[in-house]
Amino acid sequence: MATKTLGELAKTLRSKNAGTDRITFDIVFADEETYDLVRNSGALTRKTVTDLFRIDDDRVTDFVEFQPALAIKFTIQRETPSGSPGEGDIFGSQQYPPLLDIEIPV
Repeated sequence: MATKTLGELAKTLRSKNAGTDRITFDIVFADEETYDLVRNSGALTRKTVTDLFRIDDDRVTDFVEFQPALAIKFTIQRETPSGSPGEGDIFGSQQYPPLLDIEIPV
């Protein structure tokens, strides 16, 4: 079966701060066909997120498929607040790369 990566299919794939204690992820698609392809594939779910980021389910505060924006969005709680000693990504903007390689059947 042929596949494409989420990085190939998404128009925008980003992470950013959602307050001092959370990071939000936005995966936006250029058209409804691609959005539906990814959404219906079952390849990107709350479970995928917990496995990929090696976090407990209770750290995922939101997981939303938002059709009006052709987007899948989720938010995770940080282990430590943004800017705390030892915290490595103050803006949360470098957390999305593990999502790029998720394979989606096409």
